[in-house]
Amino acid sequence: MSELQKEWYVVNTYAGHENRVKENLEARAESLGIEDNLFQILVAEEEEITFKNGKEVKKMKNLFPGYLFVEMIMTDEAWYVVRNTPGVTGFIGSSGGGAKPFAVSPEEIESILRRMGLSDQKIVVDFGIGEHVNINNGPFKGMDGVVESMNDETQSAIVLIVLFGRETPTEIAYMDLSKV
Repeated sequence: MSELQKEWYVVNTYAGHENRVKENLEARAESLGIEDNLFQILVAEEEEITFKNGKEVKKMKNLFPGYLFVEMIMTDEAWYVVRNTPGVTGFIGSSGGGAKPFAVSPEEIESILRRMGLSDQKIVVDFGIGEHVNINNGPFKGMDGVVESMNDETQSAIVLIVLFGRETPTEIAYMDLSKV
């Protein structure tokens, strides 16, 4: 029954070849007529801003090198096409021997889509202004802080964290916070 549902799967590729494999997969889906079973093929990237010689440089950083996320209906034909696409080394969550892989949980894929700015689903939080929170992701992972303000529009909060002995206001996405 679960084979008839549209779900997300993780496909393993050669590192650095994710975009090429995505293009190959899109072309094969079209030429082999399985567009009804293959919906989105996603290389999880986010923009990274660095400074070189005093100038701002923007480039895309792959969040999961060697992996693609594929939204598909896991039919025998679609499974065969994806795993036999040049550059694909297999599916994550498959034990091999012809066993089909497990789908990515909706919560995990939602977190990835949100991080990339591709999700418009709002997060419901269980904390408010003045409450203690823990930071679950990013450079301040594992630190605790107090919520100073919240912005439901941007889905982020200003959290006061202690850095070098001083309380420092830091903007953290709702999805990266949990109530202590």
